Amino acid sequence: QVQLVESGGGLVQPGGSLRLSCAASGSIFSIYAMRWYRQVPGKQRELVASIGSVGNTNYADSVKGRFTISRANAKNTVYLQMNSLKSEDTAIYYCNADLQSTAIVGVRGYWGQGTQVTVSS
Repeated sequence: QVQLVESGGGLVQPGGSLRLSCAASGSIFSIYAMRWYRQVPGKQRELVASIGSVGNTNYADSVKGRFTISRANAKNTVYLQMNSLKSEDTAIYYCNADLQSTAIVGVRGYWGQGTQVTVSS
């Protein structure tokens, strides 16, 4: 069984910073791409940032220059450093990973449970 657990969300003032973490655990053989999505009630889930197994990154235009995605492969963990936060960044942030479990053949996508980020004064 594989689990992704996010942490680091909370309430922050506009212009502030937060660092999200997502740790994968369980029967993991290998992790490939890892991503952060966000979702506001009533809207589609949006891809925020992604990072490949060799560290190549991509960002949504709305967060370029403000957010940084990174990963610690030895810890099976992906991070999202969020700076200069705006009210429109308020959402539930979800971690997603493409990984190969030792228990299941093939690569599958896994999701965390989400962590709330609220940007408000």
